[in-house]
Amino acid sequence: MMQAARKASRKLRRDFGELENLQVSKKGPADFVTTADMTAEKTIFQELSAARPGYGFLMEERGEVEGTDKSHRWIVDPLDGTTNFMHAVPHFAISIALERQGTIVAGLVFNPITDEMYVAERGQGAYLNERRMRVSARRELDRSLIATGLPFMGQDHHEAELAELSEVMAATAGVRRFGSAALDLAYVAAGRYDAYWEHALNSWDIAAGILLVREAGGFVTDLDGGEQFLKSGDILASNDGVQPKLLKLLKDARKKVS
Repeated sequence: MMQAARKASRKLRRDFGELENLQVSKKGPADFVTTADMTAEKTIFQELSAARPGYGFLMEERGEVEGTDKSHRWIVDPLDGTTNFMHAVPHFAISIALERQGTIVAGLVFNPITDEMYVAERGQGAYLNERRMRVSARRELDRSLIATGLPFMGQDHHEAELAELSEVMAATAGVRRFGSAALDLAYVAAGRYDAYWEHALNSWDIAAGILLVREAGGFVTDLDGGEQFLKSGDILASNDGVQPKLLKLLKDARKKVS
């Protein structure tokens, strides 16, 4: 996984900042794909297929690719934070997760610009460039820095999410919106953020990050407190002190606009 990510990152680094030469197409309102996304995904697909023949894939651009080995599947986002990449904002990542019989057993998030490699294996802990990671120890919301994602053009539920944002802003030390779910989860695992929540994500956005947070001692649930985040795309990640308080705050906010 690390080899595949580093190989794919070489072209991303070369293309980064070459805005005039970047070929871009739209998948939907404010939803873009670049040739860099496609090239990175092709490289990752080739590298992982050679390393583990028969494993299936779920990839952002290619979609589902069935393998002969039905118990293993790679879940890949070749460029999480495409809009940042397109605007030369150095906050984007490659995300790769390995699913074994429905359980995420390995995860990687790599920012090619900062050369930060976040990795985790189930039961083996989480690491940033070989240094062990732990989620933050803060337990009070008024001391906590929270990350989120906000809806953009073409997405629904603006009112409910603005209500959530308003409540969290009033109760915490700050809210950040950086534009990469994979890195938001990696930052929670590293203790940089105390929590992160977002709605309507895809499984390739969060699969690797979920394992990073859990192996760093954190908690991940959907926004009802359950385990359906990979299906619903709604996610909350934090430590054991902040998680229940933020979950209640978000639930209460949604009730006010329902």
